[in-house]
Amino acid sequence: MSRYFTEDHEWIDVDGDVGTVGISEYAQGQLGDIVFVDVPEDGKELTKGDEAAVVRSVKAASDVYSPASGTVVESNDDLTATPGLVNEDPEGDGWFYKITLSDPSELESLMDETAYAAFVSKL
Repeated sequence: MSRYFTEDHEWIDVDGDVGTVGISEYAQGQLGDIVFVDVPEDGKELTKGDEAAVVRSVKAASDVYSPASGTVVESNDDLTATPGLVNEDPEGDGWFYKITLSDPSELESLMDETAYAAFVSKL
């Protein structure tokens, strides 16, 4: 499995042609206590950069953008009842949705974990 990050602090774990998407530890820390998450519906077609989900915290609301194009095959419905999962485990159980990738080459423009850590250290 490979993990990639965007400059908007989304991550995607890729296993075959399916990617699991969420927000980074850094992003959840900046947002503060998350009180609401709106995830995309199964079957939704997304293009890289599309608004895919919405996160609301005690500080702000933020859009989550799709790091790759494809079709949503599963949404993390646990976030509806327990949005705080994003704070507790943003890069694990707090994932947002899974997507079947339509163009895996789009991942080439994303950062790996080392590059993302360097990017965040400059913020």
